[in-house]
Parts: sequence; structure tokens; C-alpha cells
Amino acid sequence: MTGPTRHRRRAAVLGSPIAHSLSPVLHRAAYADLGLDEWTYDRFEVAEAALPGFLDGLDGSWAGLSLTMPLKRAVIPLLDEVSDTARSVEAVNTVLLTEDGRRLGDNTDIPGIAAALRERGVEKVEAAAVLGAGATASSALAALARICDGEVTAYVRSAERAAEMRGWGERLGVSVRTADWSRAAEALTAPLVIATTPAGATDALAGEVPEHPGTLFDVLYEPWPTPLAAAWAAHGGTVLGGLDLLVHQAVLQVERMTGRVPGPLAAMRAAGEAALAARTR
Repeated sequence: MTGPTRHRRRAAVLGSPIAHSLSPVLHRAAYADLGLDEWTYDRFEVAEAALPGFLDGLDGSWAGLSLTMPLKRAVIPLLDEVSDTARSVEAVNTVLLTEDGRRLGDNTDIPGIAAALRERGVEKVEAAAVLGAGATASSALAALARICDGEVTAYVRSAERAAEMRGWGERLGVSVRTADWSRAAEALTAPLVIATTPAGATDALAGEVPEHPGTLFDVLYEPWPTPLAAAWAAHGGTVLGGLDLLVHQAVLQVERMTGRVPGPLAAMRAAGEAALAARTR
């Protein structure tokens, strides 16, 4: 039973569309594991135009918000403070709401990528490849700034995207070389490949996986495995998926919102795996 109103703590994920978000599953599993019976976590369909009104309507019971598209950039002008990590990619996926009414923006996708790789023993690489461009690709570059000692090659479909990725590289302190998507099979020989493309975009590369691949981080989690991830695993390579990113960034959100460290990684991953398995039945 929820305690008095002053003890109730609320959090939620906002975005549009939001119906298929796994965030409620992950955060609720964390609260259950931590014994935080007074905490609740919901989802709300919120478009960009409705975000200011939603934030203004929150009361003191709210501890934090998870944000997905299209809100990660739109929220920035509505915040009192933005972390250097979030500012580096102009994307906030976490809002902490303080007792004195301040709104603090952060980004847990970037350290989440690094933490997921570290869990699999990938702490430093000499080079890396990024498949695709866009918001997730910029977060991947920011994470690679922490672990890649050499050049990152980004494989993109247009000159405009190539210029954007080189610009992000300059901003984030990463040496970025760009190549046309038609040469994407070359990426698969890199010690670390991060695929940030939509479902189906890398399917044709499944037959190009080298005999001894390195590490593949494919940010998709549904459907899973992708043909590329399945072929990579069949060749003995290390494979991380979108659920790894989702869980690790959510663990960091739970830690920041609740103050409980470490967050319950195993319980959250198990809940996420069960939820995805239920969707495919």
C-alpha cells in the first residue's frame, strides 16, 4: 500500500509513440528489487508541443522522467541545468526533479553504451566503425570518445549525413572518417562495430561477416536477433543488442532518481528479457 502522499515518489517515461516502451517494465522491476514500495513508474504519450504544459503540471511527488523521441532535444530549453554529457550531443533522456523544484537534464545513453561494452570486457579499442547517422550515432561517438584510441569510420548514405558525423566527431574529440554506405561491408572487420540503423538496414551485411569477427553492438532489440547479429554470433563474435543499452541506461536512471547505488542490473535485465519474450509468443 502506498504511504502518505508526501512519501509517494513518481517517475515516468514520456514520448510519442510510447505504447511499446520497455521502460516501465525495467524501472518497476528495479523498484521491486530495491523494496521501494512507495515508488511508481508510468508512461505518457506526450508530443513536443505538449511537453511544457506537462512539466508545469508536475507536483512535488515527482522524482524524475525518462524521455524518448521526439523530446530529447525539445526539453533542453525547459530545464534549469543540463549536464556536460547531455550538452555534448544536445540530447537529454533523463530529467531529475529536485525537491526545490529544479529540473536537471542528463543523458544516460552515452555512459550506458560504455557500461554495456565494459560488462562484455570491451574497455578500450584501437578503432571502431559506426553504421548509420543520427541521434543514436552521435551518442555512440560520444561513448567511443571514452574508449576508442584511434579512428572511427562512419558509414552513411549521404554527403549531408557524412558532414554531420564529421562535425560530431570534431565536437566530441573523436577522429571520424566517413565512407559511403555502399562500402559498409568493410566496417565488419573493425574490432568494434556499432550499428545504429533501423530494422532491416543491415540485413544484407549478414553474409559479409568475417571469419573471426570482433564485437558487434546492434542497438535494435525488437525483432531480435537481427540477421547481422545472428550471423555475427554464429561466427563466434561478441554480440550486444538494444536490450543491453536499454537496461544499462535505465540502471543509471534508477540510480540518479532514487539515490540507490548500484542499481539492480540483473533484475532489470531479467524483466526486460521476459517482456520481450512475451511479445514474440
